[in-house]
Amino acid sequence: MSVSHDDVEPITETVHENSWSANLEEPHHGEDRSLVLAQAKSAIEHTASGYHVNLVTHGGHGHPETYLYDELDELAASVEYEYVEQCGCGGHVTRVHVE
Repeated sequence: MSVSHDDVEPITETVHENSWSANLEEPHHGEDRSLVLAQAKSAIEHTASGYHVNLVTHGGHGHPETYLYDELDELAASVEYEYVEQCGCGGHVTRVHVE
């Protein structure tokens, strides 16, 4: 069952002028990979230049290199990213540095 993106609270509405983490491993994220991708992009867009955002993605989607990295590569001019680790709960952390 797909979740309507309009029914889900935005990951953030504030531009973060610090490094922060975006929690993309809620149950509704596990049900909808496109929601994870949309909110990951939103988190990056809401991170000020010179800082990073940790994208904590739902473990049910597998390693982020299989679906997230292609999306991040499209932003290659403005971001650099690195895989950090798999959480004990099964989620994955990808750190995105905004230039």
